[in-house]
Amino acid sequence: MMFRDRGIEIKTREQILSMRAAGLVVGRTLELLRGEVRPGISTGELDAIAEDNIRSAGATPSFKGYHGFTGSICASVNEEIVHGIPGGRVLAEGDLISIDCGAIVDGWHGDAAITVAVGEVDAELLELARICAESMWHGFAAAKLGGRLTDISAAVETFVRANSSYGIVEDFVGHGIGSAMHQPPNVPNFGRPGRGPKLIEGLALAVEPMLTLGKQENHTLEDDWTVVTDDGRAAAHTEHTFTLTPQGPWVLTALDGGEAELGKLGVKIGPLAD
Repeated sequence: MMFRDRGIEIKTREQILSMRAAGLVVGRTLELLRGEVRPGISTGELDAIAEDNIRSAGATPSFKGYHGFTGSICASVNEEIVHGIPGGRVLAEGDLISIDCGAIVDGWHGDAAITVAVGEVDAELLELARICAESMWHGFAAAKLGGRLTDISAAVETFVRANSSYGIVEDFVGHGIGSAMHQPPNVPNFGRPGRGPKLIEGLALAVEPMLTLGKQENHTLEDDWTVVTDDGRAAAHTEHTFTLTPQGPWVLTALDGGEAELGKLGVKIGPLAD
């Protein structure tokens, strides 16, 4: 059974397990791509590897054809924040690439993103990627059944502000996910805690901080997809899909369910089955 509360889709246990299956496809695809990123490879080649891996697993790429998007991944390099279209761009030593990936299994979606260094990368870019990823995990750690959605938002922002002067992109946020890739509610990466929908069992969210080395102001290129920083400085993007169980958060797109990273923060995960 599935019902909607204020437009928010609440999943059954079995539906969450289908999302876990989709999440594992996404997680494995991103780990494959992480190993393929190197100077000299094009974003189009990475896209072909991703599509082949997703389809070989019996899944469907979420992104391909979505509102006309032509890739199976988003490949955003350096000043590109999100929604970069894969194609002929060749990666160079010192680049930073964010790869966003989605897959569908039995009608249910998984969605995640990683930021990867291309060869030897400046320390300031590595730190940007690290803070971006860790802020996401602090967001998950703040999520508790009975809490509120912006508890996640506030935890992301608090970590970023305490550890950097990076810009937090406000125009693009996380989202609900399930039988569609993008659903209510939006999940901002900033804000005060204790607001928004209650966090309950069966709710699945994609949390995805996007940080910039400079200012967060941005614009979309003429391709109507690629979002870049106004000041031309680098950006990072990290994302995972997760849900909450009575035992704790379960990160559906992390191969270990989030156990390692959440364990560092003293949080136990709550897998339904794995």
